[in-house]
Amino acid sequence: MDNHQQPDTPDDTAPGWEKAVLEKLAFAAIEEQKRSRRWGVFFKLLTFAYLALALGVFLYPRFESEVSAGKTHTAVIDVLGMIADGEAANADVIIAGLRDAVKDKNTKGIILNINSPGGSAVQANYVYEEIRRQKADRPDLPIYSVVGDMCASGGYYIAAASDKIYVSRASLIGSIGVVMNGFGFSNVLEKLGVERRLLTAGEHKAMLDPFSPLNQQETQHMQSLLDQVHQQFIVAVKQGRGDRLKETPEMFSGLVWTGEEGVRLGLADDFGSVDSVARDVLGAEDKVNFTPQERLIDRLAGKFGASFGHAIGTAINAINFQ
Repeated sequence: MDNHQQPDTPDDTAPGWEKAVLEKLAFAAIEEQKRSRRWGVFFKLLTFAYLALALGVFLYPRFESEVSAGKTHTAVIDVLGMIADGEAANADVIIAGLRDAVKDKNTKGIILNINSPGGSAVQANYVYEEIRRQKADRPDLPIYSVVGDMCASGGYYIAAASDKIYVSRASLIGSIGVVMNGFGFSNVLEKLGVERRLLTAGEHKAMLDPFSPLNQQETQHMQSLLDQVHQQFIVAVKQGRGDRLKETPEMFSGLVWTGEEGVRLGLADDFGSVDSVARDVLGAEDKVNFTPQERLIDRLAGKFGASFGHAIGTAINAINFQ
């Protein structure tokens, strides 16, 4: 007698085995369909949530404004960071926010929330002129600037157009000047024994080339341009601040001052934050930020496009003749 136990094996000779196999297959198919439906519902909900979020970002700040419908509010427009084309604080963005805030019937006053070291003179001038235009059209609507850590150069250019400037005692304001900088490597090339070869059509086409010695005529020409832009800056500040300025020889030299000293010099009017100015000066504690925000769907599309382009570029670079 064989005492070894035999392993269980399907008995395909037993009656009804085909039915059992078919039942197992049917139950497996049903379970797979359930899983598929669950995943389908999950992805549909995820898509809905994404679209709702994208719509909310697209409508902001319109949605926020409508929430406070019937109530007056303070419109806030951010001027944060470098003021330049392509940066978050560029003229198009600031002006768009300003115009939307002016159009809103519930806006009691506008605050430019400024924390900027400056930037492009052109971009700053665009905003300056738009503020003055809006003030001429709506003299009843106050436009104030509130300074955070810094309001220098182009940032102050913009602030000078507003009705009043509020600072912290420790804020840094001023830097009413213009700068152009670069490097010169001509002596380095000589020491390294490198010969600079430069061809131009036009005597000054390579003006201020860093690998060539300074040309006195070109230097004087560029200094003249800087002086002109500086004078435009000075005129804008004087127009904006008027008799409040207590001019000193250093005021337009490019120096900066604390907010406390700035108030004494007439570069600023008083001390305050965005919250305190909205509450105590404008009398509209509720704030609505009108700074245009890049839509979430655009950001995601941009990232997807960049990733797709990188993948295609990598694939193309991988193709070589052997």
